Amino acid sequence: MSYSQLFKSASSATKTPDDALELESQTPGQEPFTLLFVDDEEGVLNALRRIFMDENYTILTANSAEKALRVLEERQVQLLISDHRMPGMTGAELLKTVRERWPETIRIMLTGYADVNSIMGAVKEGAVYKFITKPWNDEDLRLTVSLALQQYVLMHENRHLKELARQQQTKIKNYAGLFEENRGMLGDILVKAGLIGQEELVLARKQQDQGEFLGDTLIRLKLVTESHLIAAMQKELGVEYLDLRELTIPVNVARALPRELCEQSRLMPIKLDGSQLTIAMADPSDILKCDNIAMVTGLRVASVLASSSQIGDRLKQVWESGDLVVDDFNELEPLDEIDIVLEDEEKEASVEELIGSSKVPPVIRIVNAIISEAIRYGASDIHVEAKTKYSVIRYRIDGMLHAKIKIPPDLHAAVISRLKILAKMDIAERRRPQDGRITVKSGTRIVDLRVSSLPTINGEKIVMRILDKSSAIKRLEELGVLPDDLKKVSIISKKPQGVIIATGPTGSGKTTMLYSLLAAMMNPSKNFETIEEPIEYFLEEANQVAIHEKIGLSFAQVLRATMRQDPDVILVGEVRDFETADTAFKAALTGHMVLTSLHTNSAIASITRLIDMGIKPYILASALEGIIAQRLVRHICENCREEVVPDPEQSALLRIPDGFFGGRVWQGAGCTRCNNTGYKGRLGIYEIFLMTDEYRQLIGTSYKESEILTIARANGMRSLLEDGLEKVRQGLTTMEEVLRVVGPAVRLERHCDHCGKMMESRHLFCPHCGAFRQNCCRSCHQPLEADWVVCPACGTTR
Repeated sequence: MSYSQLFKSASSATKTPDDALELESQTPGQEPFTLLFVDDEEGVLNALRRIFMDENYTILTANSAEKALRVLEERQVQLLISDHRMPGMTGAELLKTVRERWPETIRIMLTGYADVNSIMGAVKEGAVYKFITKPWNDEDLRLTVSLALQQYVLMHENRHLKELARQQQTKIKNYAGLFEENRGMLGDILVKAGLIGQEELVLARKQQDQGEFLGDTLIRLKLVTESHLIAAMQKELGVEYLDLRELTIPVNVARALPRELCEQSRLMPIKLDGSQLTIAMADPSDILKCDNIAMVTGLRVASVLASSSQIGDRLKQVWESGDLVVDDFNELEPLDEIDIVLEDEEKEASVEELIGSSKVPPVIRIVNAIISEAIRYGASDIHVEAKTKYSVIRYRIDGMLHAKIKIPPDLHAAVISRLKILAKMDIAERRRPQDGRITVKSGTRIVDLRVSSLPTINGEKIVMRILDKSSAIKRLEELGVLPDDLKKVSIISKKPQGVIIATGPTGSGKTTMLYSLLAAMMNPSKNFETIEEPIEYFLEEANQVAIHEKIGLSFAQVLRATMRQDPDVILVGEVRDFETADTAFKAALTGHMVLTSLHTNSAIASITRLIDMGIKPYILASALEGIIAQRLVRHICENCREEVVPDPEQSALLRIPDGFFGGRVWQGAGCTRCNNTGYKGRLGIYEIFLMTDEYRQLIGTSYKESEILTIARANGMRSLLEDGLEKVRQGLTTMEEVLRVVGPAVRLERHCDHCGKMMESRHLFCPHCGAFRQNCCRSCHQPLEADWVVCPACGTTR
């Protein structure tokens, strides 16, 4: 089958009406499409030529990205297919360049073994329309190219229609004389209703300003109220009245008629359904005006009644909101439209349910809007909460919850039911918590939603965790690790075997850190296995397994099975119990590298936690290679960053010495880029513990957490608080964020009896003046009461 026949222009077979608007631009279907194939392997180029030999396309080839750019400079190309791995400029870089210089060109990535992170990054940036893996199916590739060219044709038709719309506006303005005269019967209707007399009508017409609507004149002269005027018009004409304040009017529809015509005639287009245009008019009795609009636009015109003041307000709102700017070539991946990806047995039901926004019930539109807005904002969680007077939708953005959407309380139950149906939960069960999962497709992105319901006194609450599998894995340098700590992390990642632990509370970036470590270890000669629940990142080079507790597929069970798969590096999502921990540490002892996570408050506390789980200290000391404790703080917005004086109260809570920040710190003033929060994005603060032989000896013999902590601090280990304060000093975050995430620094302190400065209670001598504590025995260091003369413990005179 020749797919190119689908797009041959039929315009030559259709006669153009005499009164139709003619455009000078040529439609793209009048000559063959030009395709450019870019690959450094001649065999691949020959195979592509063979596939499209029978199609009505002009085929061009290039064996490098640089040569492809020269071809594009010389002639127009409708579609470009590029390999990713090429000498010099890669395919992803080429397609980004093409997007910037020739946005009309449809761009397809052809890849075999490639850097999936780079490709997904290019897809997310809009540089790639689609990517196809080698080896490809010839028929599928032909169909993909044909559909892509159809997209190209549709974009040009869209531009063509916009040009037609602009010319239509000009045409309507040229016929302005048809609309200047007012043939409405507003005055006669008001006289007939007894609201005004004939003399008052004559007076109003004399005092009517040029271009002023008669009804506005009567209201200005206080001869009639707007509510009485509307009631009289509705009774006499029998037309429907609409409150424009409660109506959502598409901007492109509202601008269908020129602003001058709408303001002068006090009318506004509010709906376009097929070939019928509905217009809100302050005087629907002017039938001739409706006929003239129908004659000029070629549409059927239906009129409804609306108040003149509301029409004026909505016209001002629509026309002063700025020009409509639509990028024809950035709409290949629309974010507003999402598809719910259902299982095979539900496909038939989902097609009718989700096709066409005009036919979708309001509840489905609300749910789609909730999910699409969360993806737009880059939220990590969605909270659907029932309140007394409304239901609120809150998004967790950069670690903070923000209320974004409010819906009527009577729709709450329907929204919850819709979400539970999509998550395959029992909608009849409202008294018990449930868990489910939804997979959403947004453009080329696949997003997993982990759904959890909880009964509350106001109704069920649902929380959805968003997992974007197409997110690119970050490099270690992008995580906010300071240079000296980055060296320690690099040393850990180069270890051939052992256990590396990322620890911290939920949502502190542990999985991101583990995947960055995994990417740093990536080597085609090794076998990488991951065991997670859920799988948060897609990594082509690794074999990823999802845990399924309901069928008995646990971390420990999969880990034992993985050991028989000849692994080199194993990522275990979380150590939850002794069985998993024991298997992981024994795997490390047998020559494997194991990456995993824990929930503890600090790096050293992870050792205590593992011993409490039942791991033998000698096994722990032998297998453990490093621990990374971390938290996430919000990054100051670079666009609105400004210098401020450190807050004394925050400095006191964090125990910051005077002069530490040099009298200045940074904060965000708030702007449109950061949604007036002063923060944009997040970065990590870290506490990195690197295992040494000294620590192994201590852990394996007489483990004391405080002793190891003291030695680690003496060896240069930076605490979470110290790392956060260093990033405050560098202008990356604020003291408020460090205080929110780490908390205040708590120490037992007292005033020195000699100099009055603060000193730790455990110290015998003041570090500021050297004075000895007055309430302590000099011999045995036992605390003494104020009125004691002799120490009761050793008998020494005070």
